[in-house]
Amino acid sequence: MKKILVIENTASTRNLFLEAIKAKGFYTIGAENGLIGVQRAQEDLPDLIISEIAMSKLDGYSVLTKLRQNPDTAIIPLIFVTTKVSKADIRKGMEMGADDYLTKPCSVQELLRAIAACLEKRAFLQQCYTAQSQPVPKPSLADTTRQFDLESIFPYDPGLMEVFQFIEANYHRPITLSNVANAVGYSSAYLTNWVRRQTGQTVQNWIIQRRMAAARFLLLKTNEGIEEIAMKVGYQNLVHFFRQFRTNHGTTPQAWRKLQLSQEKEELQKC
Repeated sequence: MKKILVIENTASTRNLFLEAIKAKGFYTIGAENGLIGVQRAQEDLPDLIISEIAMSKLDGYSVLTKLRQNPDTAIIPLIFVTTKVSKADIRKGMEMGADDYLTKPCSVQELLRAIAACLEKRAFLQQCYTAQSQPVPKPSLADTTRQFDLESIFPYDPGLMEVFQFIEANYHRPITLSNVANAVGYSSAYLTNWVRRQTGQTVQNWIIQRRMAAARFLLLKTNEGIEEIAMKVGYQNLVHFFRQFRTNHGTTPQAWRKLQLSQEKEELQKC
């Protein structure tokens, strides 16, 4: 049974939402202010959170920030249902990582539709990740470079696991920050700030690091040409590949390959 937490300081509104959601077969949890809401989220780990913004002790924006900073609650979808209706309020909420934004007064039917849409989106993303993790019959670049363990490239962070899994599954395609943000259900601005805060690097930096690891493997273990390798690791522009490789390694792909193979040969001769 899916659990839904409702954080709402007005008792009548909170009870109305809880009763309507419970009638649809969900397990419901109520919280009368933002501080209690964060505590209940951390204790009960709901599947979805409904929250007002204008609340005592801890407003909705602060609730969302605290939830996203905690690995256990970082990926829980959140819908703001609030009296704050200005464009600036809506934009701020979405940029911080809210999954939807409803303005009061809203009908119970509108709320239930938003809940259904949010849960369906989350289920769809989970199916995509499951499908991406299944082995494919034909060898792929991901299979070829499997010697690169995921944790040896990306830092261990449970809250960012979806981000790194998406990059791992798609780095050989021309993906962007926007693609990653859409896949994990956050705004580009929020995801950028979150990843930088947690790792010290941007999403784009992690995409590049994964591509460089694959490029190094192919340079050492295959005889493929530089242009072919660039295409295989996600670059449609050869100049762009050369520029990023030089930035990360201080030399060109050809020179790096020659040096590494020469050093390997010397090591073998010593043995």
